[in-house]
Amino acid sequence: MRHDPRTETSPSEHEIASLTEDMADAHHDTYPAMREAVDGWADTEGAAARRALSRRGFIAVTGAMVAGGVALAAAPASAAPRLPLGHLARRGAPAGVPLDVVVAGLAASLENLAVHTYGAALAAAKAGKLGAVPPAVAAFATTAMGQHADHAAAWNSVLRHVGYAPITVANPAFARSVDADFAKVTDVVGVAKLALTLESVAAATYLEAVTALSSESAVAIAASIQPVELQHVAILRFVLGEYPVPDAFAPLSGAAPVSSADALPFAKG
Repeated sequence: MRHDPRTETSPSEHEIASLTEDMADAHHDTYPAMREAVDGWADTEGAAARRALSRRGFIAVTGAMVAGGVALAAAPASAAPRLPLGHLARRGAPAGVPLDVVVAGLAASLENLAVHTYGAALAAAKAGKLGAVPPAVAAFATTAMGQHADHAAAWNSVLRHVGYAPITVANPAFARSVDADFAKVTDVVGVAKLALTLESVAAATYLEAVTALSSESAVAIAASIQPVELQHVAILRFVLGEYPVPDAFAPLSGAAPVSSADALPFAKG
């Protein structure tokens, strides 16, 4: 059921501050579950990855392994299927990187982009480039930025444990357009609209990831973060005077495709 978009709310400072406190409480409640899932993935997937790496190193001299390695090295990044996560799960991950690792890197890069964007918005507000910025809105942006940093750290912790270097860059497939859009922003409404787009992409991507990931621990991480992203979406809609929850079910539309991870620097760490 979709709420009539013509029905609007009139947000107050007190209401936005209260919602931000609720958001912080929700993150505090889900954070232990997220960390437990990270540790679980590190224990199981990390050990499996190390065993797999050891086996590959042992048999690397065989002709079949050499041929396979050459074939993978020769495959261009553009050859990766341009499909949503759930479809790609049945076809394999791009560039020979395990799908769960690709999703972890993709998630980290989206979280990094959110941190970067909220940080830029707060800096612009401090410099007086956004006009009058309600303190409650600034507090929301600060809180959301911290939560995104926590999420990025969780995914990068997983990457380190399974033998990959952390992803510390913003997602290249989205960063350029986001920076271009941000350069046009002149007020709080513009920032909120841009942030709403980013949060909606993240929420849909996590929901899609739940159907694509193979590790139960990875699914648990995505499932613990997705409701927090949806809370960000709801508050931003409220800030914009929109109905906070227009859909009865969280939408999958707008999820970042796995191909947006093609340019990420996946490397053994």
